[in-house]
Amino acid sequence: MVAGAQTGNFISETLAHPQHRARNFIVELDHPLVGAVRSMGNPVNMSATPVNYRLAPPMLGQHTGEILSELGYDEAAIGALRTNKVI
Repeated sequence: MVAGAQTGNFISETLAHPQHRARNFIVELDHPLVGAVRSMGNPVNMSATPVNYRLAPPMLGQHTGEILSELGYDEAAIGALRTNKVI
């Protein structure tokens, strides 16, 4: 490695970086299935309109049915996609 070169941007390094902690870029939310989840927050901080973190990240596929319904799929079609392991 070249002297002074930075290491990769691994999630663990990013979440532990002192500058991110000092700037409050790390957000911790309670997830109903896995407990406390840490992730990067919004890097834009505006004093008059602060970011409000309300929801933890969704689980894989958590909103698939809702999205497909909004796209016009009925329950039978969504069920068929699940049965055929498309989703």
